[in-house]
This record gives sequence, structure tokens and C-alpha cells, in this order.
Amino acid sequence: MANQEAEQNQEIIYAPLTGKITPLENVSDPTFSGKMMGDGLAIEPTDGKVVSPIDGEVTLTFPTKHAVGLQSDSGIEVLIHIGLETVNMDGEGFEVHVKQGDRVSVGDPLVTFDLQLIKEKASSHITPIIITNGDILSTFEKTSDDTVIAGESTLLLLTLKGEAEPENQPKKNKGSTNGLEYSEEAEQIVAAVGGLENIDAATHCVTRLRFALVDEDIVDKGALENLKVVKGTFSANGQYQVVIGQGTVDKVYKAMVHETGIEEASKDDVKAAGGKKQNPLQRAIKTLADIFIPILPAIVTAGLLLGLNNILVNPIFTDAPLIEMYPSWAGVADMINVIASTAFTFLPALIGWSAVKRFGGNPLLGIVLGLILVHPALMPASDYALAVTEGNAPTWNLFGFDVNMMGYQGQVLPVLVAAWVLAKIEIWLKKRVIDSLQLLVVAPIALLVTGFLAFILIGPVTFTIGSWITDGLVSIFEAAPLIGGLIYGSLYAPLVITGMHHTFLAVDLQLIGSTGTTFLWPIVALSNIAQGSAVFAMFLAAKDEKLKGLAGTSGISAWLGVTEPAMFGVNLQYRYPFFAALIGTAIAGAFITVANVQASSIGVGGIPAFLSIDSGMVSFFLGMLIVIIVPFIITFIIAKRKIK
Repeated sequence: MANQEAEQNQEIIYAPLTGKITPLENVSDPTFSGKMMGDGLAIEPTDGKVVSPIDGEVTLTFPTKHAVGLQSDSGIEVLIHIGLETVNMDGEGFEVHVKQGDRVSVGDPLVTFDLQLIKEKASSHITPIIITNGDILSTFEKTSDDTVIAGESTLLLLTLKGEAEPENQPKKNKGSTNGLEYSEEAEQIVAAVGGLENIDAATHCVTRLRFALVDEDIVDKGALENLKVVKGTFSANGQYQVVIGQGTVDKVYKAMVHETGIEEASKDDVKAAGGKKQNPLQRAIKTLADIFIPILPAIVTAGLLLGLNNILVNPIFTDAPLIEMYPSWAGVADMINVIASTAFTFLPALIGWSAVKRFGGNPLLGIVLGLILVHPALMPASDYALAVTEGNAPTWNLFGFDVNMMGYQGQVLPVLVAAWVLAKIEIWLKKRVIDSLQLLVVAPIALLVTGFLAFILIGPVTFTIGSWITDGLVSIFEAAPLIGGLIYGSLYAPLVITGMHHTFLAVDLQLIGSTGTTFLWPIVALSNIAQGSAVFAMFLAAKDEKLKGLAGTSGISAWLGVTEPAMFGVNLQYRYPFFAALIGTAIAGAFITVANVQASSIGVGGIPAFLSIDSGMVSFFLGMLIVIIVPFIITFIIAKRKIK
């Protein structure tokens, strides 16, 4: 009888999208990875279709169309949040096919969206599927499949506690004198974030209130999180975010506007206000991140393939290269090298596309600009210095003024500055040229002016600055490799917290473009492994099942190069695992720098990083051993004493 009753209370939640399963702990948004809204899974969609995972009712559609809420006939509430930070797209690329109150069955279309547009404009296309009223469940089983098919694959198997009514249904706020729900809570939230005078702007999305605050340091986080209506808080991208939950957040926001007199603001208003709080350095770092993150897949893929080529053409595991032992593989290695090196050979084109797009111009013109700087008619910068000393360097003669015919393969600064100039010229011309002539005037003039400036002024100046940066770093690490490795190893993870690590991606690429290798990136790879080792120690020491689950999945993620879930989900929360990882990385960083370990490319951080190592492979493996053992032992010893 008990088994029959359990089966009657079971409900299958089918996959609402087709794609790859991702643990919720690996989602980069703390609202979801911290399970503030509830438990569930995430899907990396392979197409732009969302279907109903249940038979039930649509309880929520949002004006920005990026999320939909459902309730099954048995009372289970499901939130489907398409992508991360897609609220800022303001509905662009989304089409909703249902409205609040509609009845739906499994497989019915809910939303269609432009997947490529989300990849370009949002922080991620990963889509969390959350059960927001998990308190009515007795069991919560997740699929073990790696991929799912929309409307067909089982995503979750849930068992209800019984026939009790859901415990988290909204109740009228008895303290309200004007009929609005959550008036008292709204006033308490405003007071906890520092009062009206501390709020520049406020809005909300489908799950949370978003504040741009004058001073986040005066926020009473404890008072906020003690409120029953608040599920969690965090700060990101210049916004202080208070997680409330679907449906409820609308009512809290309305009550806050009514009770406190705060003005309603748009998402763009809050985003702009949050951006104003950032100092020039923070804004510059964010700009670099916005430029380099979209091209990372191409760079990392190229790095992995170059690593595979290294194994074939260098004597890493054998006395002689594999292509000498097996000559038939020489053609394969050569083809892999062509495929892998393309992203680095035409790196200015990738940067040009992303940079011009970030600065508000036409990204296609950015690609053309990047290709101009690496045109085959130009002599590569690596050969040009030698040609100058020999007196046969090619030049253009412009009215008696010699301009170097030098290419900028692998260079970062010339195309970054030129892209900014191109975008500004294009924007200026578009405002002044009539629509019928824009195709004939804007692009040709913008490219022509920027091209001349790039070869006459921008290229030579920025190339010189890039050379100074490269020579300075190399000199520092050559003069004191032990100290350089120790400092960079101990500082890299804190740089990730601030976002400043994106700056060093540009430095790594500059080093590779100028010298052929980088000594910084191997330390980055070891930092990822160290964070994973510390969180694995927490996995073994922890008694709490939730902590064990989060530590286990985030540890695997860190060892594969994605450290944010481990760092923000576990290590920073408990502090000592984070510092144990810093100690291990500092020791290993000093060791591999003294041993002159070099990477020929930027690949996947973590365990697969050895594929990108160009020299000092044995020393790098010893460095890996250090960051696996040291952080693990330190964390485990302290955790056994602290975790009861």
C-alpha cells in the first residue's frame, strides 16, 4: 500500500529544452548555484524551443519574456529561466506563446528564442529549471543522463509529501493598511539597504529586486536575510540583488514603490546607475572582459588543438617525436597545426569583431580591420625588426613620409585602439550622413581613415607600448622568478573575485604574440586545480549532504578549468579552503617559474592544461602535484576541526 501511495504521489518533470545537462551548482549566477530559489537542474540548450515540462497551468509570464512559471495539477511549481542576465535583453529575440492562466500539457510550446543572440548578448545561455516549492516534496531525484530531449526525456522525478496544501502559498500581509501585500516587508527591505537616500535606482526581474546603491557597505545583510520573504542576497555588476522569488517579487516591488515613494526604474536605469559607481579601472576591466569573453571559445579551442599538436611533434612522452617514430602521422600533425594556429594568426580579426561590437560599431567592419592589420602583403612584426637592422624593411612613401609595412599578427593593443577609433568614426558619420548614402559613405570612410591612422600612428605607438609591457614582465620574472611566481600565484584567485583577471588574458596573448610563449598562464591553470583540491577536501570532511553535493560537483568543474562554483559556492564561504588554495598556488607558481615552464597557447585551465605546455612539462606536472596535495591537506586538517 505504501508503495502504491508513493507512486500515486510521484510526478515526472520532463525536460523543457533539448540540450546538455549541467548541475545547478555550476551555474555562474549565485541565485541559482546557491539554490536560493530552490533545487533543480540546468540545461545548455542546442536550439531555441521551450516546451511545457508538465500538465498544468501557466502562473507567470514576464514582460521581458525570458522566464516562465508553471504549476502542475498536483501543486508543484516550476520556474524556467532562459539564459542568465537575459532580463537585460528586454525581450529581444524571445517570443512567448502562452499567457498567464493558460492550461498546458507536456510538450506544448511555451517560448521560442534566438539562441545565437542570447549567446552574444547575455552572460550565458545556460537555462536553470527550478522547483520553487520544494518543501512540499519528500523525494527529489535528478536524471543521470548527460543530454535530454525537450518534452520526451525525464528531467526530475518528484514525490509529494501527501495531500497537504503547499506551505509557501502567498498570504495577505496583515500589517498592510492599504490592501497591498508585503508592505511591511518592503519598508524593511528599503531600511536594510540603507534607506531611500542610499538608493540610486531600483527595479526587479523575475526572481529578485535589483538595486543600484550609493554605498553597499552600509547594507544590513543580516536584517535582509532574516526576513522570511528574502531567500538570499549578493552583489554583482554594480547591482545589489535581493532574491525574493517568482510572483512574490512583483508584489514586493509594487509595495516598495507605493509605501516608500521610490521611483520605478527600468533595467537600463539600474544598470547605468550601477555602472556609474565603478571607478575608471573597474570600467576598463569590464570593457576588456566584454571584449575577450566572447572570443574565448575560439582561443581555448585553438590552445587545446595546439596542445595535441605539441604531443605529436615534440618528444614529451618518448625519446623522439611521434611523427618521427610514425612518419604517416606527419600530415595529420601539420593539418592540426593549421587548424589550431588560425585563431592566433588572425587574432586581430577576432578582437576587431568583438571590440568594435562592444564600442557600438558594426562588428563586420571590425573583422575587416583586424584582417587589414595581418594582410599577407605586410611583413610580420617578428621579422620586421630583423629587416630594419639589415636595411631592407619595406615601407610606404606617403608624400615623403615613410610608413612601415608591418603586420600585427598576434598583437592585442593595436587592434583594440584601432577598433575604438573605427567605432567612434562610424557612429559620428551615421549621425550626419543621410540614410540613402550611408552604405556608400560611412563604411568606406571609417575604414579608410582608421586604416591610415592604424599604420601611421596607432600601430607603431601601441606596438611600442606592448613591447614595453612584454619586456618589463619578462625582465621582472627573469630577475626574480621565485618572487614573481610566488606573488602571481597568490594573487590570481583574488583577481578573479574582482574581475581583474581578464586584464591578464590580454597580457598572455600579448606575450604569445611577442615571444611565442607565456609564463603566466601555467600559473593560472595551477590556481584552478588548487581551488578544486581545496573544495574536494571539503567534500570529504563535510557531513552536510548539501555541502557534499556542492563541493563534489564544483570540484570537478574547477579541475576542468571553471573555478567560480568552487570559489564562490564553498571556498570563500568558509575562507580557509580559499587561503589553502592560495598557499598551494603560490608555492607551485614559484616552483614552475624558477623551472621556466612556458605555455605556447591559452588552453583549458585545470587538469587538461598540460596539453598547452611548450617547455618544462615534467616541472609542470610536479607543480600540479603541489597544488593537488598542499591545499587538500591544509583544508582537510582545518575542516576536520571546524566542521562538527
